[in-house]
Amino acid sequence: MKILFMCVANSARSQLAEGLARNLFPNAEIRSAGSHPGKLNPHAVSVMKEIGIDISSHYSKSIDDLTPKFIAEIDYIITLCAEEVCPVITAPKAKKLHWPFPDPASK
Repeated sequence: MKILFMCVANSARSQLAEGLARNLFPNAEIRSAGSHPGKLNPHAVSVMKEIGIDISSHYSKSIDDLTPKFIAEIDYIITLCAEEVCPVITAPKAKKLHWPFPDPASK
């Protein structure tokens, strides 16, 4: 299974989701990306550390960094934007889900 989590900056929401999903589904290929990548939010690292998941080596990635092979094989694309316009990519077989969460980095 291949899952992609997306938000705008790929700094908090999609990073948190990627870390949780990797922990829950160790045999799946889980990635995250954003349309305007920023910098990994240190609060996201701290929160995940509290539940025993280390995302300190994660970094913000652009949707342009995803390989065509990965995009072609994505099973699920989950967008996490709430108040802004979510990134969009074309992935032929992917089921698209939208789970809107406010950006914790803007609080």
